[in-house]
Amino acid sequence: MIDPKLLRSDPQGLKDAQAARGESPDIIDQLVATDEQRRSAIAIFEELRASQKELGRTVAKATPETRPALLAQGAELAEKVKAADAEVTNIEARFTELMARVPNPVFDEVPRGGEDDFVVLETIGTPRDFEAEGFTPRDHLELGEILGAIDMERGAKVSGSRFYFLTGVGALLELALTQYAVAKAVEWGYTPMIVPSLVTPKAMEGTGFLGQAAQDVYHLPADDLYLVGTSEVALAAYHSDEILDGSTLPRKYLGYSPCFRREAGSYGKDTRGIFRVHWFDKVEMFVYCRMEDSRAEHQKLLDHEKQFISSLGIPFQVLDVASGDLGLSAARKFDCYGWVPSQGKYREITSTSNCTQFQARRLNIRARFDEGIEPVATLNGTLCAVPRMIIMILENFQHPDGSVTVPEPLRPYLGNREILTPTP
Repeated sequence: MIDPKLLRSDPQGLKDAQAARGESPDIIDQLVATDEQRRSAIAIFEELRASQKELGRTVAKATPETRPALLAQGAELAEKVKAADAEVTNIEARFTELMARVPNPVFDEVPRGGEDDFVVLETIGTPRDFEAEGFTPRDHLELGEILGAIDMERGAKVSGSRFYFLTGVGALLELALTQYAVAKAVEWGYTPMIVPSLVTPKAMEGTGFLGQAAQDVYHLPADDLYLVGTSEVALAAYHSDEILDGSTLPRKYLGYSPCFRREAGSYGKDTRGIFRVHWFDKVEMFVYCRMEDSRAEHQKLLDHEKQFISSLGIPFQVLDVASGDLGLSAARKFDCYGWVPSQGKYREITSTSNCTQFQARRLNIRARFDEGIEPVATLNGTLCAVPRMIIMILENFQHPDGSVTVPEPLRPYLGNREILTPTP
C-alpha cells in the first residue's frame, strides 16, 4: 500500500507512476477526492461525538425540570452520531478498496515500457558453440528422458498437464541444488526456513498477489486458503502485525517450499518440458530492512543470485525490468536470464524485487527506531527455482551421447558424481 501522505503531498507524482506502468491515473483523482471526504466525515463525527459527551455532562448536572428536554436532545444527537459513524465506515471502506488497487510507485531509474522494454545490464559467461563441437544440442526434456530424470507422461496421467515427476538422477539433482542453495545462503547470513505453502487471504492480499496476479492463484474455497506461487508470501507475512526492533535489521530469511501457479495466461506457451509448470520447488531469499537501506540490500540480493548462477557455470544476462512489467508490489526488479541452447536464447531463471514499504504497510509490519516507529522495507529474490535450474544444467553441460557433466559445486551433494549417464 502506498503512503497516504503522498495523496496530499505529491498526487502528480503518483499519476506519473501510474502512467509509467501503463495504468490510468484516474484512480489517483478518485483517491484524492475520497481522502478529502474521509477526513471531512471524520471531522464531523468527532465534532458530534464531542457534543454528545458535553451534553452527557450537562445532563448529569441537570435539574429534574430541564432533564427531559436534554434527554430528548441527547437521543437526537445519538442518532446523528450513529449516522456519522456509519458514513465514516463506508468512506473508509471505499478508501481502503481504492488504495489496494494502486501499485507501488516505480523508481525514476526504472526503464519505461512493457514486457519487451527491459534493459540488459550485463552478460556473464559465453554460451557454448555446439556447432563447433559437431552436434546439435538436445532440449532438456529429451535429455531428461535419456537420463531417466524427468517423466512428463506420468505426471500428466496423475495430475494433468504441466505436472511432472523428477525420477532417479532428476530427483537427486533437485535435492543437490536445494542443499547447495541453502548452504550458500547460510554462508551469506540468511536464516533458513521451511515455510507453509497454504496461506490466509490476508497474507496473499498483503503481498499483492490477489490484484493483477489473482488469475494465477489457486484457491481452496472450503478452507479459504491459498496455495502460494512463491515462498515470498509466507516470508512477508511472517512478521505481519508486529513491531520489530530496528536494531535487529536487516533480517534475512531463506524460504523453501513447493510453489503453485495456474499459468492462466500462458496457453500454448512452453508446453514442452518443465520450464512453465503448475508446481515446482523454490529457494527464496527475503529481507526486512530500513527504507533508506533498501536499494543497497536490493543490490546484495542481485549479487547473491549472480554468484549462485556463476558458480554453476551457466551463461546468463542481468535485466533491468521495465515499469509496465513490474507487478503490483515492486518499485524495481532485476531478472537473471539463463542461456537455453536448444532455444538459442536467454530465459528467466531468477528475479529480485525491491518492494519498499508497500507490502509492510498492507501487512502492518513496522520497526521501532530512535526517531520513531515506521514501516520496514521488504525485498525478495529467487535463489533457485529448481526446475529451471535443472533445465540450465542439462542443456548447457550435455554431451553427444546424452550424458551431462555435473557442475563442480553440486558434486559433493551427488556422491561426488561427475557425470550423469543415460539409463540402460
